Amino acid sequence: MKIHDLITTTEALDDLVSRLEKSDFVTVDTEFMRENTYWPELCLVQIANDEEAAAIDPLADGIDLTSLLDLMCDNEDVLKIFHAGGQDVEIIYNLTGKTPHPIFDTQIAMMAISQSEQIGYANLVESWLGITVDKGARFTDWSRRPLTDRQIEYAIGDVTHLSEIFPKMLQKLIKTGRGKWLNAEMEKLADPENYRNDPTKAWHRIRAAGRNPQVLGRLKALAAWREEEAQHKDIPRGRIMRDETLADIASHPPKKQLDLAKVRGLSNAWRENDIGKRMMRVLSGAEPLPKSEMPTKTKRGAPLGKEGALVADLLKLLLKIRSREIDIASRLLTKSDELEALAAGLRDLPILKGWRYDVFGQDALELVEGKTGFAVKDGRLIMTHIDVAEGDAAPADDADDADDAQAKPDEMPSEGERSRESDSDSNGEEGE
Repeated sequence: MKIHDLITTTEALDDLVSRLEKSDFVTVDTEFMRENTYWPELCLVQIANDEEAAAIDPLADGIDLTSLLDLMCDNEDVLKIFHAGGQDVEIIYNLTGKTPHPIFDTQIAMMAISQSEQIGYANLVESWLGITVDKGARFTDWSRRPLTDRQIEYAIGDVTHLSEIFPKMLQKLIKTGRGKWLNAEMEKLADPENYRNDPTKAWHRIRAAGRNPQVLGRLKALAAWREEEAQHKDIPRGRIMRDETLADIASHPPKKQLDLAKVRGLSNAWRENDIGKRMMRVLSGAEPLPKSEMPTKTKRGAPLGKEGALVADLLKLLLKIRSREIDIASRLLTKSDELEALAAGLRDLPILKGWRYDVFGQDALELVEGKTGFAVKDGRLIMTHIDVAEGDAAPADDADDADDAQAKPDEMPSEGERSRESDSDSNGEEGE
């Protein structure tokens, strides 16, 4: 693979992009700094196909990234491949108002073909290529110039390795027939709504007790104000005020600016400075949160209770078994709170739709509805089909009548045939 020198001019970048846009795919990574700013500062872009790779310096004097960003967001013929690409996509969205598309994330894909929940890049490279990644430059200051040869070599490695891994991963996805499972997951990653920063919605990120409209109205107003202050100053929102302090002020608003000196988390200067004055004006003008914006109560069905909790535990056991049987990350199938909702009686759940229903949800539903159960046969844990005559179902706590329900070992069709057997010592990760 040809590795180019650091690209610092628009001409060199446009020349590179003119070749890359003829590729089936490009692998992409970014290096950025955001510790001291509100907006992440893009410091380096690495990109490769199966023939060449380069690092691009977006801080170079006079460089125009238009051709690169057009390739990312407007060229539907080239697949853009990231690893754990949420923050990379966010940066591109901040620059363009659009997200890369079509998109593929190798971390998410690994969840469909292994039990790896959130595999890191170094472990990904080790498992697919047997190469140990040098992590020495991982915590470097990417905004400092000039960049060293070691920094550039480290950065380009992120995309050159990925360009070798992707074709291998694609072959396995095709072989297992699981590529279609990922389509919806990749579309979620590319959804611009995930990256749109609307100050009027910032309050949703803050934990607040209760559903008092006055308190929530103040919380919404304060959160929007803090977001705008942080954006204007280009500093992290926590430098303005921490979430806990903001929520406390919304719940117990000071009557006058002098009282701000008594608020935990604020300095004495707030009692008389301009930012304190601006915040007090926001507080005084805050309106109660309208009904249309009130957060909905979480629907969890009936309270689980002791028996329901046991059913949820059985569902989690089934999840462990199934994840191990078909070699998939349990997190990609479902999470603990969804299993608890199923045990509590809810049915409008992602687990009961699409491929998740075929792979796991149908069995989970039958377990909850008493149509299947667990049994041990020849030292192996299996699922059994239970025949119960209508109207003759035995109460769960009535051992004497339990013989009325005959349990017959049955094979659970897998993805494809969904085998119901699993080693009784399965220790897969529990869904979260």
